[in-house]
Amino acid sequence: MKTFIIDDDQFSSFLTETMLKMEDFSEHVVTFSSAEETLDYLTEDLEVNVPQVMFLDLNMPTMSGWQFLQALKPLEDSISSNCSVFILSSSIDSAEKEMAKYHAIVKGFISKPLTEGHLHEIKQNLARVA
Repeated sequence: MKTFIIDDDQFSSFLTETMLKMEDFSEHVVTFSSAEETLDYLTEDLEVNVPQVMFLDLNMPTMSGWQFLQALKPLEDSISSNCSVFILSSSIDSAEKEMAKYHAIVKGFISKPLTEGHLHEIKQNLARVA
């Protein structure tokens, strides 16, 4: 499985990647420090570059997580069957959790930090869908 971490906070990305490796969640983890960088990479070759899981931070400069999800909208039909986005945010705003429900590709909203329990739940959900 291929997993993307999209977060401008290097420490947060490091913690998330460490947890993914400790829990043997994914064979291939790619970290992006910006949503734009991720979008450019994805659109280079959708068939090859789309991961099974993306962990997306919301509060990033230049392009926020919400703007990234809007930019993904035209691609959703071609990637949503193979890709699940999990918002990984320090926000506890219930309005943001509600907004996430309006994006079909978003499968969950996780408050940082990512834990073993979160990964166990995600694995179970992915197994049900597969």
